[in-house]
Amino acid sequence: MNEQQKQNLNVGYWLIAIALLLLFQSQWQAASQVEPVPYSEFERALAEGRVAEVVIGERTVTGILKQPEGNKRALVATLVEPQLAERLEKYGVTYTRRLENTFFRDLLSWVVPVLVFFAVWYFLFRRFLDRQGMGGFMTIGKSRAKVYVEKATGVTFDDVAGVDEAKAELQEVVEFLKNPQEYTRLGARMPKGVLLVGPPGTGKTLLAKAVAGEAGVPFFSISGSEFVEMFVGVGAARVRDLFEQARQHAPCIIFIDELDALGRARGAFPGLGGHDEKEQTLNQLLVEMDGFDTSAGIVVLAATNRPEILDPALLRAGRFDRQVVVDRPDKAGRLAILKVHAKKIRLAPDVDLEKVAAMTTGFAGADLANLVNEAAIQATRRKADAVTMSDFTAAFERLVAGAERKSRTLDTREREVVAYHEIGHALVARALPGTDPVHKISIVPRGVGALGYTLQRPSEDRYLLTREELERKIMVLLGGRAAEVLVFGHLSTGAADDLARATQIARDMVTRYGMDEDLGFVAFETQRPRFLEGAVPADQALAAVSERVREQIDAAVRRIVMTAFACSLEILRANRDALEAAAQTLLEKETLEEPEVEALLRDLVQPPCVHGTDRTAGALAAPTEEAPDEA
Repeated sequence: MNEQQKQNLNVGYWLIAIALLLLFQSQWQAASQVEPVPYSEFERALAEGRVAEVVIGERTVTGILKQPEGNKRALVATLVEPQLAERLEKYGVTYTRRLENTFFRDLLSWVVPVLVFFAVWYFLFRRFLDRQGMGGFMTIGKSRAKVYVEKATGVTFDDVAGVDEAKAELQEVVEFLKNPQEYTRLGARMPKGVLLVGPPGTGKTLLAKAVAGEAGVPFFSISGSEFVEMFVGVGAARVRDLFEQARQHAPCIIFIDELDALGRARGAFPGLGGHDEKEQTLNQLLVEMDGFDTSAGIVVLAATNRPEILDPALLRAGRFDRQVVVDRPDKAGRLAILKVHAKKIRLAPDVDLEKVAAMTTGFAGADLANLVNEAAIQATRRKADAVTMSDFTAAFERLVAGAERKSRTLDTREREVVAYHEIGHALVARALPGTDPVHKISIVPRGVGALGYTLQRPSEDRYLLTREELERKIMVLLGGRAAEVLVFGHLSTGAADDLARATQIARDMVTRYGMDEDLGFVAFETQRPRFLEGAVPADQALAAVSERVREQIDAAVRRIVMTAFACSLEILRANRDALEAAAQTLLEKETLEEPEVEALLRDLVQPPCVHGTDRTAGALAAPTEEAPDEA
């Protein structure tokens, strides 16, 4: 039962108790009251001598009968005659006057409604605060950091793979937390803050938990967005409370996830106005990081994938003075990560994790975990006893190309266009030297708009590309459009994604890598941020370039793309028979695996344009992640 259910249950108990109390009060009052009689009847009973004793109240007079008359033992009448005492004397009965104590009854009549109103108001207001993420009345300024001890984290360095360099740097933090005096015996001090920088899904949060698990110290975990609330000053108060708790539990680790939500550079966007609350929170964080002594055993860890937007004051020496890069893993790192996640599932003997690691170039740790999970789901769906290599292949295709959509039916003409388009990609890739091998060809629709795809699997990780290799990538992308032109003599919309990617590579060659002889070795485009995905907006990329140079850039990009298209068309024309045979086979089977592709597209003819691309060129920047070609 969660906290919300417990709270609702407690409120229900209180409401039931109040209702029972009110019911008991009404029943008690009804039982204690006697049915009143007319005053004339009371006088008649006195005259007849049936009354033994009279009790006079503020508003009523009660006569106790000498003998019970049925169920009636007393007569109660409204007091109407002030001189009653004088008249009672001649009847020879005793009489008394009693002042009724109605304090308890009056108290209940006032307090119970107030309590009910307050309980309902408190319940509704508490629900409002919980929805706003602020807790109770007195916890608005309190830190919402979650405290974990060693057993609660359950993560050590053995659970983290593929980031050996980052683990080596964080091992110093562990040693310092275990024995601060030994570590500082030569006068060295531990960095106050360690900033984990890397793309999403690379394991920054997992590394922070592993540090706490290895050191066996309390672990305060909070997100940068949890500091700022709707009330002014709450963020700064929570920062103070967080560091105060840390001092009480030292040695410990404070981990701030998504630091960019809190530490965005002040005044970075003057046109959009300021946000005083965020700046006050950031200022308080800067003050607190300056105000504690590292010998106390407090280490601040933070994670972000946008270091370029952080305030410079956060990154200066004495605050986050050590930055640990947690980048996407290489092939060996991916293999180690796959081994960690594969322990949780049952693998078949044919599974080769090295092949899986080879095909997942560019995958982060979270992507690999998702791949293993999708493979296990695929095996469960077909009622298998273990996860096979085909399950990993199907999971990989699902992640990079989308799920199969067999319900989408294409007519005969469209299937032919898609088949020749995909074979055009594969044939050009097989004919060109140094390209990634073709792993699979399919004309089964996938995802949102892919009518077919050609999957190329890189054989190794590449960090540098030459001009010739980039030109060959463009040729492979344009192979599908070239096949449509050669076979059908018309153009279709199926090559839209290929054209966009080919144009972007050509534009990068001209504007970023300086690969055009006419324009020279000049970079015209603004450098992209290191860890941000996506391109710089078009209005900012070439902001400092003149109109004349922009025209030259457009001409150079067009020249590269059209030259590559002409070469792709020449390759397909020289291997027309192989193109026809492979396309017919694909139409029959719908999917071709790597051995079938090699059998159909072997001994291809290389026209002169292929050898003409072997020119010497400088090295380039790291390539982007490959995605399957779509028709």
